[in-house]
Amino acid sequence: MSFATSRVFKACSALLAPARSSATAGNATKPASTAVAKTKSKPKLKSTTPTISKAAGILKVTPVSPALGDFLGAPESSRTEAVKKIWAHIKLHNLQNPENKREIFCDQKLKTLFDGKDKVGFLEIGKLLSGHFVKTG
Repeated sequence: MSFATSRVFKACSALLAPARSSATAGNATKPASTAVAKTKSKPKLKSTTPTISKAAGILKVTPVSPALGDFLGAPESSRTEAVKKIWAHIKLHNLQNPENKREIFCDQKLKTLFDGKDKVGFLEIGKLLSGHFVKTG
């Protein structure tokens, strides 16, 4: 056998070894050297990453337009909460197109939010809602 071949097969000896049964694997004890090494643990370092105390991005509660406020029943909301309530309304009133689930039929309440459109795609909902969230400085 060549040097390269023996080196490869020696590295794979663990893969080629017969599997231990669960009875012998459970009864095996760890060597004392590893037990000692585990008791000596390094002190934990304090995390340098800042913790976020306020919600940011789409989770941030911001004022909404009067039309969206009437729909949600609140003068301010997060984007995620608004989308959840719109989807709940869509599911409750069965407004998804049964042939194309990505298409939403708008009832009168949704038409006020979605610029009077009769149908919207589900990917358009976020884009059409962005105008209803008031930008805060």
